[in-house]
Amino acid sequence: MTSQTTIDTTGSGGDASAVPSDATSAKGMRGHPWLTLITVAVGVMMVALDGTIVAIANPAIGEDLKASWSDLQWITNAYFLALAVSLITAGKLGDRFGHRQTFLIGVAGFAASSAAIGLSQGITMVIVFRVFQGLFGALLMPAALGLLRATFPAEKLNMAIGIWGMVIGASTAGGPILGGVLVEHVNWQSVFFINVPVGVLAVALGVWILLDHRAENAPRSFDLLGIALLSAAVFCLVWAIIKAPEWGWGDTGVWAFIIASLASFGFFAYWETKVKEPLIPLGLFRSVPLSAGVVLMVLMAISFMGGLFFVTFYLQGVRGLGPVDAGLRLLPLTGMMIVGSPLAGAMITKVGPRIPLAGGMALTALAMYGMSTLDTHTGSGVMSLWFALLGLGLAPVMVGATEVIVGNAPLELSGVAGGLQQSAMQVGGSLGTAVLGAVMASKVDNDLPGNWTDAGLPPLAPEQLEGAATAVQKGGAPVPPGTPEAIATKITDVAHDTFISGMSAASLVAAGVAVVAVLVAFLTKRGENAGAGVGAAHI
Repeated sequence: MTSQTTIDTTGSGGDASAVPSDATSAKGMRGHPWLTLITVAVGVMMVALDGTIVAIANPAIGEDLKASWSDLQWITNAYFLALAVSLITAGKLGDRFGHRQTFLIGVAGFAASSAAIGLSQGITMVIVFRVFQGLFGALLMPAALGLLRATFPAEKLNMAIGIWGMVIGASTAGGPILGGVLVEHVNWQSVFFINVPVGVLAVALGVWILLDHRAENAPRSFDLLGIALLSAAVFCLVWAIIKAPEWGWGDTGVWAFIIASLASFGFFAYWETKVKEPLIPLGLFRSVPLSAGVVLMVLMAISFMGGLFFVTFYLQGVRGLGPVDAGLRLLPLTGMMIVGSPLAGAMITKVGPRIPLAGGMALTALAMYGMSTLDTHTGSGVMSLWFALLGLGLAPVMVGATEVIVGNAPLELSGVAGGLQQSAMQVGGSLGTAVLGAVMASKVDNDLPGNWTDAGLPPLAPEQLEGAATAVQKGGAPVPPGTPEAIATKITDVAHDTFISGMSAASLVAAGVAVVAVLVAFLTKRGENAGAGVGAAHI
């Protein structure tokens, strides 16, 4: 299935149907594919950075604004909830009104929200504007993919997505390093203020460079009930995942939200078969490769984000590294994603996505197995090997799964497909953190009492043991003030050994998830609609 594309060369977002569907109508730099890629990469970089950079600033925010631990959790959760709930709807907005306009509004809003956070005098306003950050981030992420899909011809699309994935990977992994430097040498507000000049640059480039592409059969109405049902379904699912570590997976509240999510998804699926212009035409999922790409993205995010979550605690808690040094230890991961993503794009263009995706997940499984062998004395070289292998495995998956999802969707639904891709990654990351966190907690709860007794330490009351287990799960050592040095050393050794056993179990589960993803990868194939975009003459 292919779709005709019309182009608004003025960038005004007006009636594009009156403009000839011809890439050569683009004048000057407007619509240049590689400049378009640079422009959307600058905008996407802000969102990717904010996914990890804020975690480094949380302690300073808490101290300055007198925020509780729950408040600090909401700084992350509010952003994630808003982003996850609105991604697909935001993609639909781009399909309806044009990805150029949606991208520019998203970038401008994200930068303005960031500035508002930096100027906030209380934790409530920080959380409120984090919600706005998530909403505007949801606008620009699918729009960026829609612009790439419409601008690049099929033979160049994988390379473009490879560079796009490289920017996301480098920004995500580089967030802790940049955040550590800014918090240590400036203040926590600078972590948010840095988005302002980046946003201004992205808007300026967007106004100058981006060309508005419209599919002739783009949606003309909104499925409001579908939006409400899908938003409710995603919210209930993500809320259950967020609260499960606190409430426990057996809690009736968690299962109430899961059941509500399933019911909402069921009603949504039914409604989509009845409405004239559905939010997500269910016929999309008749494409086995597209469905496999969505599942693959979820599994990759579970394995990668869930597994990597504990590595930061390992580096800072067990190995005693500061935030900047911990970030520097992850440079092999970042470096291999930077190098591997464009190479993966070229390889996928040449041989198709199936083999690179399966190979990438196999390398990811091997890397996660290797990370299960880390201990308190593992050398930097061995750590770097496993981190580099993980980056090398993730690169083709980030590129290939994105191309499979977006390339197998009709052009008029490229925004929705981009929203699906991002939603799959966000939900997978949340699932990974929650499920692997449950594995970690179970292992620590099981091992800590025996390890504590075997070390000859004084017995703990049940409430003391619970508090100690909570500290151990974060890589800390529950050493009370004034504890003699010999006892403190024993407690630290027990805590770190128990953490290592929990991280090892979680890493092995992540490796198993990656093995399942290898099998799913064999169901993918090159996008059937990848050639539907506008192949600009600039290339």
